[in-house]
Amino acid sequence: MLVAMTNRKPRYTIKRTSTGLGFFTLVPIPHDKRIVEYIGPILTREEADKKGGKYLMKIDEDYFIDGNPRSNAARYINHSCQPNAKPYRTGVRVWIWSIRAIEAGEEITYDYGKNYFNEQIKPVGCKCAECIEKS
Repeated sequence: MLVAMTNRKPRYTIKRTSTGLGFFTLVPIPHDKRIVEYIGPILTREEADKKGGKYLMKIDEDYFIDGNPRSNAARYINHSCQPNAKPYRTGVRVWIWSIRAIEAGEEITYDYGKNYFNEQIKPVGCKCAECIEKS
């Protein structure tokens, strides 16, 4: 289990979910609060197309963050059709921010977007908590 620590107190942890591993908060997070940065090498579009993979975060039309390294805790944030967080770009950096208050113990999720959903998730069926509850 990976645990992110701040001031020696754990704030986040990685745990098993129905979709694999997920990123969970151990402390309450208020609405509109920066949670974690999506980190990794910056790739050009050509490099990203050649490399492929599911951890590519689009910065703009020309650049992507390769979030594959395990040191990127944000890579464990799963998709949700009703997310509690959202990625925001600042220059070539991408931060995950809360879009509502999040309770301690809750999984952090964001919407991966229409293209990723249609290409990667829809063919096998969405397994986010909201979709599982509906089925």
